[in-house]
Amino acid sequence: MANEKFDNAKKGKNDEFYTQYADIQKEVNAYLEYDADTFKDKIVLLPCDDPEWSNFTRFFAQNFERLGLKKLISTSYATDSKKFKSYVQLSFLEMESPKYDKTKTNKHGKIFTLTRDTNNSGHIDIDDLEWEYLKGDGDFRSKEVTQLRDEADIIITNPPFSLFREFVDWIMQANKKFLIIGNQNAITYKEIFPLIKNNRMWTGCRFNQRVNGKNMTFVVPDNYPLSGTEVSVDEKGRKLVSVAGTGWFTNLEHGRRHQPLELMTMADNLKYSKHKEIRAEGYPKYVNYDAIDVSFTDAIPDDYKQEMGVPISFLNKYNPEQFEIIALGIVGSIDFSSERKMEILDKNGKPTGKYTINAKGTLYKEWNKNADPKPPAFQDCENGKLYQSIYARIIIRRK
Repeated sequence: MANEKFDNAKKGKNDEFYTQYADIQKEVNAYLEYDADTFKDKIVLLPCDDPEWSNFTRFFAQNFERLGLKKLISTSYATDSKKFKSYVQLSFLEMESPKYDKTKTNKHGKIFTLTRDTNNSGHIDIDDLEWEYLKGDGDFRSKEVTQLRDEADIIITNPPFSLFREFVDWIMQANKKFLIIGNQNAITYKEIFPLIKNNRMWTGCRFNQRVNGKNMTFVVPDNYPLSGTEVSVDEKGRKLVSVAGTGWFTNLEHGRRHQPLELMTMADNLKYSKHKEIRAEGYPKYVNYDAIDVSFTDAIPDDYKQEMGVPISFLNKYNPEQFEIIALGIVGSIDFSSERKMEILDKNGKPTGKYTINAKGTLYKEWNKNADPKPPAFQDCENGKLYQSIYARIIIRRK
């Protein structure tokens, strides 16, 4: 599965996926290209971090002056409070400091701040970080870190995978700007999709994209079990895991968000689309919702003005001036009016003796044996027609 590693991390409460410096740099630069003052005079908070080792802290500290930051705040989560235990190597910054307290180092979070040139070097950088222990363990939900949230202008981090919904809600409660990492499946969460629909949250510049043949790649702890095809160990001996369907979510403006999709008419797609499925089947209508199914983003017909169901990956190309998001076509997200009783078929299209009403709220279309690569999923109990269920769709309309 595309998000199997993220799903496993969520189930096992293993949230220790560390973002690489180059990924942070490329993403931040894309916002600067759109607006060079994106971070100017702003207070940036990096919660859920490991400031001594984090590439988030390293990048924003090293680029403090270039970005024009007013203040950088970075907080860590206490080792003893983490669900996934791994060996922790203390940094010299902590061990050589008179503030070092071995009774606190594993039980308390730490806060690092950067505002000034503390060592009189003539510029502000990572060597000017000042730190102290937090009163608590550094949980982002604590009163202590929440007060830092309220002080900040922009929140940037790779939040715990298992707490993504709660973390986004925590940001939204304070109406803050943010740039965070998540997986594509988050789009379908009932807490997240309304934010996307109402243009309070959108995908960043890199989202569910392979670069140099790889998905977004993270550093994991030494005792993290490596499995699958997209795992490796780099020249420094660090374990790396590439995760499909991963990228940035934000409410900061960037140029790609306002680039219109270049599309063909429906007639031209039916003749010339590079997708054989479009040429063979066209744009079937859903049986239980008044919209056509468009199985590929680049096959959206430019001249169709009614509602369409498109893959959730469409959001990476979504231009709010070009399209309107209507709904999420997935179980429980649309109020389907049909009460059609159907028998559930197995993976080979054979009857199971089990039944469902309206395919459990899933969008579905009539099965086309000449165009559908998979067997049908349901059979109508009244007329015997066969139907194919549709994976999650975003219902859109051309503006």
